[in-house]
Amino acid sequence: MKKIVAMAAVVLALVSCQENKGFFISGTAKGMEDGSKIYVSQLTNPTQRPERIDSTVIEGEKFELDMEEVESPNLSFLEFENLNGNVIFIAENEQLSIEVYKDSIRNSKVKGGQENIVLTTYLDHLKEMNKKVGEGRQEMQQAFQQQDSTKLEKLQKAEQELMDNDKVFKKKMVEDHPDSFVSVMVISDLLNMKSYPTSEIKELYESLNDKVKQSKLAKSLENNLESAGAVDIGSKAPNFTAPTPEGGELSLNKALGAVTIVDFWAAWCKPCRVENPNVVKIYEKYHDQGLEIVGVSLDRPGEKDKWLQAIEDDGLPWHQVSNLQFWNDPVAKKYGIRAIPATFILDEEGVIVARDLRGDELEAKVAELLDK
Repeated sequence: MKKIVAMAAVVLALVSCQENKGFFISGTAKGMEDGSKIYVSQLTNPTQRPERIDSTVIEGEKFELDMEEVESPNLSFLEFENLNGNVIFIAENEQLSIEVYKDSIRNSKVKGGQENIVLTTYLDHLKEMNKKVGEGRQEMQQAFQQQDSTKLEKLQKAEQELMDNDKVFKKKMVEDHPDSFVSVMVISDLLNMKSYPTSEIKELYESLNDKVKQSKLAKSLENNLESAGAVDIGSKAPNFTAPTPEGGELSLNKALGAVTIVDFWAAWCKPCRVENPNVVKIYEKYHDQGLEIVGVSLDRPGEKDKWLQAIEDDGLPWHQVSNLQFWNDPVAKKYGIRAIPATFILDEEGVIVARDLRGDELEAKVAELLDK
C-alpha cells in the first residue's frame, strides 16, 4: 500500500509540474465591453514590430490567458480592440495578474514574476524622469520667450543633472540585476542614448548572466555593441558602397576629403530637414577648402521619389546614397544607427574625430580640422 501511495504522489507531482508549465494571465478591465478583444504580442525580432501570438475576449470586465511555456523571458504587450496604447510586461513562466485602466492604458499594473517586478521599477523610473524633463522644458520655453537667460541657464543645468542621475540609476540597476532580462533592455537604452563610452557599456553587458545573454534581444544588443565599437571616436570609419540617386555606386573611401561628414538622414525625418540649411551653409563655406559630405538616407522602400524631392527641396549639393531600406539599411547597421539625424566627422585619413555635432559646434569642428 505504501508503494502505491508513493507512486500516486509521484504521478501527482508530475501532473502538477505539467500544469505549471507556461504562464497564466488573469486580468481585470473595468469599463470595457464584453466581447472586446485583447491581443498578446511578443517582440520576436528586435528589428521588427511585435508579433501577435494569442488573443482572448473580455467577459464581465475580466479576462484570462493560458500561454505556452517560454524558453526565456521576452518583452511582451497587451493590446486592446479600439483602444490606443498597450500594457508592457515580461513573458515569464509565472502567474501574472494585470489590472487594466481603460482611460490610462499605460498606467495599468502588472503583478507576479520577478522579471515584472524589476520591469515595474524601471518603467516607474522612466515615467518620473519623462515627467520632470517635460515640465522642465515647458519652463525653458517660457524663459526663452521672456528672454530670461539666467532662468534658462538654471533650468538647463537642472535638466543635465536629471540626465546624469538617470545614467547612474540605469547603471546601478544593471549591476543589481545581472540575472534579469530587464537589464538587457536597460543596457540597450544606455547604448541608444550614448550615456557611457561603448567600452563601458560592453563591460556592463559582459557582467550579465550567461542565460540572460541567450535571449534574442541580448543577441541583437551584442551585435549593436560590436557596431558601436567600430564607430567610436578614434576608430577608422567603416568603408561602405551604396547606390546614388543616378543609379550608380559610391564608396566612402573614394569620397573622402580633407574633412568628411557622413550624415545619416531621411526625407521623412523632420529634425534632419530642419538641420539641413545649417549643413548647407557649412558646406558652401568650407567645400573649396576640402570639406566633403556623404549623405546616407534611411528612406523607405519604394520611396525614391520622396528622397530625390527632399534633396532638391533642401538644396543638398553633396554626395548622396541610399539603399532605400529604412532602418534595415546596411550602412546604418554598420554604423549602429538607431536614431537620426546622426553625423560622423572624419579627418583626412578617414578616422572618426567627432560625432553628432550640430550648428555652430559642427562648423567650429570643421574649421578646426581644416586649419590643421
